[in-house]
Amino acid sequence: MNAAPARLDDTFRALADPTRRAVVEALGRGPASVSDLARPFSMALPSFLQHLKLLEECGLVATEKRGRVRTCRLKPEPLAAAEHWLEAQRSLWTCRLDQLDALLATLKDEPRDGSA
Repeated sequence: MNAAPARLDDTFRALADPTRRAVVEALGRGPASVSDLARPFSMALPSFLQHLKLLEECGLVATEKRGRVRTCRLKPEPLAAAEHWLEAQRSLWTCRLDQLDALLATLKDEPRDGSA
C-alpha cells in the first residue's frame, strides 16, 4: 500500500473520535501539557493517554518531556494532507454536479415525445 493513502487513513481514523478531535482543537490554540489536555475529559488518565498515543502515531501530535512535564504540540502536516484530499474531492464533485445540471437543463429544453 502506498504510504500517502495509509497516512491519510490514519489521520481520518484519529479524527473520527470526538475526544481526539477535541485534543487537536485544543492544541490548535497552542502547546499544552498532558494533564491540561486531559483535564476536561471524564476518563481515567491511562484511557486519555491511549488517545494521545494514537494521535502521536498518526503524526498529528508531537510530545516533548521536560523534567516531569510532558508537553504536546500540534503537527499540522497531516491536517494539510487531509485538507488537500478533501479539496480535491470537493472540486471533483462540484464539476460532476455542474455537468449533471447542464445535462438536466438540456433534457428539460428538449421537446417531449407525446406518443407514449
